[in-house]
Amino acid sequence: MKRKGVRKSALGVFRRSLPARAVLFTVLLSGVALVALGGFLAYSIGNGLYQTRLQQSLSESKQAVIEVQNTFSAASVTDDVALQTLMNSVVPKLESSSANQSRKVALIRSPGQTTTVILQSPISAELDPSLIPLPLRDKVALETGKLVYQSIALPGVGSPHPGLVIGSAVYLPIAGNYELYLVYDLQSDQETLDFMQRSLIIGGLFLIVAIGLVSFFVTNLLVKPVLIAATASEKLANGDFTQRLQEKGEDPTAILAKSFNQMADSLQEQINKYESVSKVQQRFVSDVSHELRTPLTTIKLAGDVIFNSRDQLTGPLNRSAEIMHEQIERFQVLLTDLLEISRYDAGAVNPEFESVDLNGIVGMAIVGLEPLASSRGSKIRVDIPSGPVECEMDPSRIERLIRNLLANAIEHGEGSPIDVAVGQNKSSVAVTVTDFGIGMTKAETERVFDRFWRADPSRKRTTGGTGLGLAISLEDAHLHSGWLQVWSEPGNGSCFRLTLPKNHGLTIRNSPLPMPPEAPLGKNPSPKVAEAKA
Repeated sequence: MKRKGVRKSALGVFRRSLPARAVLFTVLLSGVALVALGGFLAYSIGNGLYQTRLQQSLSESKQAVIEVQNTFSAASVTDDVALQTLMNSVVPKLESSSANQSRKVALIRSPGQTTTVILQSPISAELDPSLIPLPLRDKVALETGKLVYQSIALPGVGSPHPGLVIGSAVYLPIAGNYELYLVYDLQSDQETLDFMQRSLIIGGLFLIVAIGLVSFFVTNLLVKPVLIAATASEKLANGDFTQRLQEKGEDPTAILAKSFNQMADSLQEQINKYESVSKVQQRFVSDVSHELRTPLTTIKLAGDVIFNSRDQLTGPLNRSAEIMHEQIERFQVLLTDLLEISRYDAGAVNPEFESVDLNGIVGMAIVGLEPLASSRGSKIRVDIPSGPVECEMDPSRIERLIRNLLANAIEHGEGSPIDVAVGQNKSSVAVTVTDFGIGMTKAETERVFDRFWRADPSRKRTTGGTGLGLAISLEDAHLHSGWLQVWSEPGNGSCFRLTLPKNHGLTIRNSPLPMPPEAPLGKNPSPKVAEAKA
């Protein structure tokens, strides 16, 4: 497991580091090029050494064959003893004629002779006649007057080393045809070649290391401005609009820095402009909401007086008093919601967190809306744990959030039951509010948390909603680092799920309660879940 972790870490560094990838690819490509070049040089040098040595050996062998043949042709020997003595003198002479003293000689009788004089074949010491290949001997016998050569392996200390055998036919008086073989030891040439190959390998390794270091230095030199620009861009994306790059020279890096600085200046200018406009809008909404409170209070007092005296009014006046009372109540709720949403926009919300039992919060919200549910013919069914469900929260805001969800379920449930469930796990708690009413399409669920948005503006509202309830609920969920999610399907109803961390500031990994289709609503609806997470 530790090795896998190290591997993943190294792979992660390799993926994130442009200099590391550049150095690796440079070293790999340079290594391939050096291996190819080194192989070509080693082959060329080895072949050159062999050809040089071969031509030298052939020249020496040709001269030796001529001398031997002349020696035997000029000799006036008539008996086998004198001829044997002459033959025995030839081998030492040829051995000593080589400059590097690495040549062995063998004078061997050709097979198939009809002469009656059979002499002993003189062979250099430490030369095994079996090293001379039979195909070479056959070729020497066939190509009279020509030099024939072949590479062989000579026995040595530790391991064999290369050798070269050159043969030619010679004629001996009264003895017939013989074969002269000169065996050259190429060990010194092989040692020279091995030294050159070792030098190439060591030099290649040092060159690869040097290339790696140089490429690392050059890559860092080139990539450093890009990394600085990337870091500045990341900080700029996180809201630090003071980031700027140094503009030096006229190369592409300087052009990049100049373009980045221009972009940062433009972004800062636009953001400042938008922030100014946003602050003006927020201040306008807040000021208007506050300024409306005084006349609204006066209107409400006057409206309450008229509403309480509506029995003394006739026909249309009585109905007008009721309508005015309803609209004043709705206007007051709208004004309260506008003030609340403006505080969220201004970042002026200061929640008061405390550890409370979520079951109690849900119970208070249900008690407050049971009369409305009964008037609409909806029964609220509750499924909560037997023990307490402790959670750090702002109780008033979470109770308001759950009331908004219940009111929304009653409004769109069309008299169907409303299911409320509470659950918890080790790190989080959750509440689901489910209705079995008209439901929403996927496009509608994606806009359900938008301000002042209504799924069907033509439907008559009975709960006095302002269109800001779910938007404020979403802000309350974000304030608690929680999730507020919705599932809905036309004809199958809707399900809202609130998930909160047990301790404020913790990250939620999963919710304790399922949503459809994990918890289907009677049928088997398809998943259409819109998520709003902090």
